[in-house]
Amino acid sequence: MMYYRKALVLEAFLDMAKHEDLMEGYKAAGTISDEEWKSLIAQCEALADMKFAYVVSCQQYGNDKRSALSNAQDILQLMRTYPSLRVAYIDVVEDRVGEKQIETAYYSTLVKVALNKDSESAGPVQNLDQVIYRIKLPGPAILGEGKPENQNHAIIFTRGEGLQTIDMNQDNYMEEALKMRNLLQEFLTEDGIRQPSILGVREHIFTGSVSSLAWFMSNQEHSFVTIGQRLLANPLKVRFHYGHPDVFDRLFHLTRGGVSKASRSINLSEDIFAGFNSTLRGGNVTHHEYVQVGKGRDVGLNQISKFEAKVANGNGEQTLSRDIYRLGHRFDFFRMLSCYFTTVGFYFSTLLTVFTVYVFLYGRLYLALSGLEEGLATQRKFRHNHALQVALASQSLVQLGFLMALPMMMEIGLEKGFGKALSEFIMMNLQLASVFFTFSLGTKTHYYGRMLLHGGAQYRSTGRGFVVFHAKFAENYRLYSRSHFVKGIELMTLLIVYQLFGQTSHSTIAYIFVTSSMWFLVLTWLFAPFLFNPSGFEWAKILDDWSDWNKWISNRGGIGVSPEKSWESWWEIEQEHLKHTGTIGIIFEIILSLRFFIYQYGLVYQLTIAKNNKSIVVYLISWLVILVMLVILKIISVGRRRFGANFQLFFRLIKFMIFVSFFAILVVLIVLLHMTIKDILVCFLAFLPTGWGILLIAQACRPLFRVTGLWGSVRALARAYEVIMGMLLFTPITVLSWFPFVSEFQTRMLFNQAFSRGLQISRILGGQKKERAASTKD
Repeated sequence: MMYYRKALVLEAFLDMAKHEDLMEGYKAAGTISDEEWKSLIAQCEALADMKFAYVVSCQQYGNDKRSALSNAQDILQLMRTYPSLRVAYIDVVEDRVGEKQIETAYYSTLVKVALNKDSESAGPVQNLDQVIYRIKLPGPAILGEGKPENQNHAIIFTRGEGLQTIDMNQDNYMEEALKMRNLLQEFLTEDGIRQPSILGVREHIFTGSVSSLAWFMSNQEHSFVTIGQRLLANPLKVRFHYGHPDVFDRLFHLTRGGVSKASRSINLSEDIFAGFNSTLRGGNVTHHEYVQVGKGRDVGLNQISKFEAKVANGNGEQTLSRDIYRLGHRFDFFRMLSCYFTTVGFYFSTLLTVFTVYVFLYGRLYLALSGLEEGLATQRKFRHNHALQVALASQSLVQLGFLMALPMMMEIGLEKGFGKALSEFIMMNLQLASVFFTFSLGTKTHYYGRMLLHGGAQYRSTGRGFVVFHAKFAENYRLYSRSHFVKGIELMTLLIVYQLFGQTSHSTIAYIFVTSSMWFLVLTWLFAPFLFNPSGFEWAKILDDWSDWNKWISNRGGIGVSPEKSWESWWEIEQEHLKHTGTIGIIFEIILSLRFFIYQYGLVYQLTIAKNNKSIVVYLISWLVILVMLVILKIISVGRRRFGANFQLFFRLIKFMIFVSFFAILVVLIVLLHMTIKDILVCFLAFLPTGWGILLIAQACRPLFRVTGLWGSVRALARAYEVIMGMLLFTPITVLSWFPFVSEFQTRMLFNQAFSRGLQISRILGGQKKERAASTKD
């Protein structure tokens, strides 16, 4: 970013220098010792310092200084390299009040490098910077979200009429810095009926070559910051501030609430609230394509998912905010619709898309299990429904995520030609872009929906590092269990049941298209994290992941045990949103869980042993079976706790007797009541989801179960379900890892050539290290 100062010095030199000085060249100024040259350069630098100031807001700099961390040394080195750089931070000190009393004081502090010190001095860091301003604060500054509070405490140290906000993952270019003078001139031109209050600029995403995921993300982001924001600014007039390197009219915003709202949770996506605030207070947000700033996006699936979860949570908070409410009331009809569909409406439509999949599957399952589907198929007026079949077949293309790539194709076509856009679109789909976009659909849906129901949005740190590494199975499970795996297994169960009992002709085009798109959605949500995981199918990594998973799932939780070390700690944290939700949220959670009981109600009457009996007694007997199974699990849990250590033989005898009794009952059912293998499968398909529904209701009614002393049983049941889900996911990955070509294909397909070579070299070196270690042991 200090290119801005360099560009200003150059432009000032070109404006102030004489013709003969220009012929000598700008670089010659540093080599000629003429006093006039020195005076000219001093004037240029003084003018640049008047025009430009760069303030880095690093709230932890004071703590890092006192702890003598390398971070403070690095920041100091930056200030040495660029003497005009300023650093703002929160200084926490112990002030003496009176003779004996000491209180903690907070200061907002601006420092610069101490030029009178030797740059190579080995003294303490505290002595190498110089305080410019030091303002006492009434208390701790970071009360709300960290990033906006960080901006708010540092904005008082800025000056001038234009203020550009820059994130840490952004870059700048000298040729772009030369255009800043032209960009600032836009503040003086009227865009529509008033002058701009925020000048929006485009971004150049430079991390697209790391992997296929980084390529998808960079293309998606590139289309948003170019063609997307161009459309939002003109003609829709609903462009806001999205955390990009926009330039604010500083005086306009300082007198209207600043550039960042920082209330905790509600302002999680603080950037867009600056745009809301500017528009509501009479501002005008424009977009300009002739200036761009570099930006590095996330390159790993886990990083991308955390970022999308944060944005989805932020949009959930926006949906509930008064800012959107006021914009909706004050916009005209067309701007209101444009604002809706380009902010919270996109996430609400995504939620409706996934909700429609659930409604469709549960509806078809109801038709199949109730016999209505067979009745409708035999009636003459329902036989020729080709229009419905075409509609169902066409909507499957939407579910595959192809529409998400349409803005990318348009932008690439405008900048590079539509032939290039078509070839890149084909290459993206060959590298499984549709898998990535379908998976991100689940991420947005889960976090946006949970935010609307229960609240509790929180910042999710992604690191924004240049990381492409193998994520362990347990880490992927922790991150995607509730957002993707649970939902994927539920949809897979519905598809299997519909396959078993559906009466529709399985050769129709509609059935093939609909079920294939549903199966694609299920497989994507279940296995995309492992498909995009580097070295995800290497046998050595699989063995390490299995041992790590077993250790994590079996570890007991407790105070101070992190979620990465124990399943119990992670399980408790996963229910945090239920602890703080309201009564309406609890009621909705219980109502949504009742779908598993209705599903069980439809399935138990399909059993052969039911003998077409439609009495309610059949359903009650199924609940009796579930209760017996839960009691047996409780007996085993209590027995393990009381007799597992001192009476191991007696406890094993009890487990053996339970197993023999279960096997004997199963034999009696098969011999006397003619129970079939299909009946056994249907029982599993009916009872396992019912147990999960009971578990969800127990988690929603946590205080009640704690009072009754059943919370330990709920935890044991939850652990059993987690083990079953882990085995379902781990088994196919293990089978694929037996074939070496699968790992080779994954590496070549998903990562660029340089990284693939590096991965191969690391494997060779890793193998050599293992051989050396084995030889030394021998």
